[in-house]
Amino acid sequence: MNVVATARTPQGATGTGEANGVRVKGKGRRVGTGRPLRALGRGLRSPVTGTARGIRRATHAHGAGESGLGKLIELHGVNGAGDVMITVALASTVFFSVPTDEARGRVALYLAITMAPFTLLAPVVGPLLDRLPHGRRAAMAGAMLARAVLALVLSGAVVTGSIQLYPAALGVLVSSKAYGVVRSAVVPRLLPPAFSLVKANSRVTLGGLLATGIAAPIGAGLHQIGPRWPLYGAFVLFVTGTVLSFTLPSKVDSAKGEDTALLAADETHLHGPHLQPVKRPGLRTVGPAVTHALAANASIRCLTGFLIFFLAFLLREHPMSGQSAAVSLAVVGVAAGTGNALGTAVGASLRSRAPEIIIVTVVACVVAAAITAAALFGAVVIACLAAVAGFAQALAKLSLDALIQRDVPELVRTSAFARSETLLQMAWVLGGAIGIAMPLIGSLGLAVGAAIVATGWLTTVRGLLGSARRGGGTGRARVA
Repeated sequence: MNVVATARTPQGATGTGEANGVRVKGKGRRVGTGRPLRALGRGLRSPVTGTARGIRRATHAHGAGESGLGKLIELHGVNGAGDVMITVALASTVFFSVPTDEARGRVALYLAITMAPFTLLAPVVGPLLDRLPHGRRAAMAGAMLARAVLALVLSGAVVTGSIQLYPAALGVLVSSKAYGVVRSAVVPRLLPPAFSLVKANSRVTLGGLLATGIAAPIGAGLHQIGPRWPLYGAFVLFVTGTVLSFTLPSKVDSAKGEDTALLAADETHLHGPHLQPVKRPGLRTVGPAVTHALAANASIRCLTGFLIFFLAFLLREHPMSGQSAAVSLAVVGVAAGTGNALGTAVGASLRSRAPEIIIVTVVACVVAAAITAAALFGAVVIACLAAVAGFAQALAKLSLDALIQRDVPELVRTSAFARSETLLQMAWVLGGAIGIAMPLIGSLGLAVGAAIVATGWLTTVRGLLGSARRGGGTGRARVA
């Protein structure tokens, strides 16, 4: 009789032999099959981890990691991705799911229930956040968490079509703008050495645009699974953003050396070297250059809101030749996004130029593009107008940021960012309301858009050019 004896491998030995091509180690453990699985796991993880490391290197470059700006860039990317997920879900529900006439009614109702109250709430956002200088991280986290909860509420409303859709959408809008105001106030606290504010804002904006461009097709793909799924994706993103908000440096919550920048709606403002209150209010508190730059930016933002709503209905009713309405809108959206990204990138390279000249130039380009689009109405000129408007909006906003940095003392600079952001959002809402009310006549609508931005240019060009000639010195706010 043959007896097969199995020897026990001493601890630390490399193995005792092979059985059917599988090496045996220790107490008979099979390890050969684990190696291919581990290799497969590493192969699957490698693109994800490699991409994550690449993003981290890009966002944390040139001292942004040490200052905390890199974390803000990542947080803003999550914010942009979550917002676009909600936009995809709402656009599919409110706009694309019904005939054009009914869609106009739905969007008008959406504007009335969400945007109209927002115009009343927006002026309150800036002053309210001025009262939370020690809780900016908590305010950003709260804005993220609110949108996470509201995304779940919307996930039910987009299926049933209940009235909850509109107040929930209003809550998302207000929370998003509150985040934007706080983010603008936070950036000056996170500047790396040798970074200008315009360069820092360029980095943050580019991070948001990149994330939005990635999230938009993902959201469209999730919508193919079901109308709820983009909102589930938004929920996950906003919960992630809530956590990331608290990873920002603690200096974000510091209010040392800050005070309130008063705009036209305030009853008193600070004036003179001893901060004496004066009864007469006005935007002159932050200097005429900033006032004119803000008005010029508001005209571009108003045009942007107008084009979004007007072209949405126009291209749905009269899409580009040979294309569907969805593809036509996508072409215009891509053109606008590309122009915005290019304007943001160019802004960093022009940071040493006079911001007033940049604003005057880009607004003039938008006026010319809008007049051309109205006269030569067609698919190509519409896409070009969207690209020019996106480019101008980004570059003009960065120039406004540079003027605030140059002319507004640090004592009131953070509050000035909050107030200016609020006013720009109100201009966008006004433009959207005009766009939804316009008849679907292409040349007429674009002529109205040209008139909007031309008014802004004509009323600000003289003041901006005068400020550029003086070098901004006389427009400096007199607050020590």
